[in-house]
Amino acid sequence: MSERQTLSAIIITYNEEDNIRACLDSVSDTVDEIIVVDSFSTDATPEICRHHPKVVFYQHTFDDYSSQRNRAMEYASSQWILIIDADERLSGELSRSILDFLKGDPAVSGAMFPRLTPYMQRDIRHGGWYPNQRYRVWRKGAAHYEGAIHERVVLQGKGVSLKGDLLHYTVKDLSDHADNVNKFSSIAALDRYHKGKKFSLMRLLFKPAGKFIETYLIRLGLLDGLQGFIIAVVSSYYSFLREAKLFELQLPGSDKPSNLPDSYRKRGESESPAPAPPAATRS
Repeated sequence: MSERQTLSAIIITYNEEDNIRACLDSVSDTVDEIIVVDSFSTDATPEICRHHPKVVFYQHTFDDYSSQRNRAMEYASSQWILIIDADERLSGELSRSILDFLKGDPAVSGAMFPRLTPYMQRDIRHGGWYPNQRYRVWRKGAAHYEGAIHERVVLQGKGVSLKGDLLHYTVKDLSDHADNVNKFSSIAALDRYHKGKKFSLMRLLFKPAGKFIETYLIRLGLLDGLQGFIIAVVSSYYSFLREAKLFELQLPGSDKPSNLPDSYRKRGESESPAPAPPAATRS
């Protein structure tokens, strides 16, 4: 069997002290190095990362998700890249699959695998939450991210699917889920505003209902019990908030959703481009 090629894990962080240690531990035996790019966390995230033997730690101002991930990949020294978030863990089966993959076909550029989310003490396998496969492993230089919020991977070359689940501990409880919906609907609305999207009363009225039907009925969220129903309702609420906040942003005097920091404020047509962020610091 051929010797496996080297692998760097890429993690971007901001105030992830509750998650980051378990994430680092889950990849430690699989990767050769862990690149962490932190957006100047104010909790114990930097300290935890700096004390891990495989972590190479950087800090850089956060622009958007794609920019931060692309930046982090530039720091990697391995032949292959693994993208993982602080609230995700490699399962044992997935870890073994990745190691086997790194010994395999040199003509393959990347690999995808399913992501399994535990929610209210149940593994969610429907409603669009599973298998939710995305490319997360690729040869360095063979892929990059595009998109400020719902970023997507652009892979050059052939990809394959691997066995094993990436475990996604996305929310602690329903309150945390609601907080995330409020935050990301604000970011999504502001992104749509910057792209010139206009508020639509029809979307406000009908998109939430359509999202519920899609999640609960078409994508069989009903098979996930009461948890599946709750997810469908919250998904519908996200659609409503995103459109309602776009309406709010188009009102005179509305600068940004109040739950977002000033870095997300509305850009005026005559506003000059923001200055380049400072260089990353490494430790």
